[in-house]
Amino acid sequence: MFETIQYSVDNGIARITLERPDSLNAFIARMNKDIQNAVKKAEASPDVRCIVITGAGRAFCSGQDLSEVNEEMDHGQVLRDHYGPMVKQIQQCEKPVIAAVNGVAAGAGFSLALACDFRIMSERASFMNAFIHVGLIPDSGNLYFLKRIVGEAKAIELSVLGERITAEQSLNMGLATKVIPAADWESAVDQFASHIANLPTKAIGLIKRLLTAADSLTFTEYLEREAQGQRIAGLTTDHREGISAFLDKRKPTFSGK
Repeated sequence: MFETIQYSVDNGIARITLERPDSLNAFIARMNKDIQNAVKKAEASPDVRCIVITGAGRAFCSGQDLSEVNEEMDHGQVLRDHYGPMVKQIQQCEKPVIAAVNGVAAGAGFSLALACDFRIMSERASFMNAFIHVGLIPDSGNLYFLKRIVGEAKAIELSVLGERITAEQSLNMGLATKVIPAADWESAVDQFASHIANLPTKAIGLIKRLLTAADSLTFTEYLEREAQGQRIAGLTTDHREGISAFLDKRKPTFSGK
């Protein structure tokens, strides 16, 4: 089904691994589609409560495979057909999505990580808004996410200078959720993903919806949307379990329902 990625599910975690290590997992059109379809598949599966996107080999994703770029290419149409649908699928996913950034994430690879809800980085990993180096603007939703994470001043700095951002710098400016020692990478990713997978999944989806809606609503409209969301959350099995566990003085066991 997938040609450029590996897809697996274990203990409620869907793992999507970009599998073009010889090109540092650079994007080709098929990879955009494979990632989009894998996220859609994971979101639809009742067995999945968390999604992890990572890269094979020493890179997360180096961005567009420049060997596929030519003078006749309509870059705007490429975004409409391939990159836009991919990042939209991630951003609108009702389940939490983790970018496990194992190595360099540059250009659209950085955008891919930004579209995710969490970015955990190996101490050896780095980000780079590399578009400026080939005379392009950050794309694939890059500035939409980047401005919200680091603010407008830092977003233009990172985009115009196009410098490498280390894992530690990323943590300090809020780009990274946490930085993990290389020796602990696999176990720490699994531990973090397992923690997220065991939280109330439907409540996380509602949180994501509200955060997206907040930018386009008045405060009064937001409060109404919040009330609607809380009504939905209050009807879930996980809410009942949370209350029961609190009263019983025990740790809740959430089912994602």
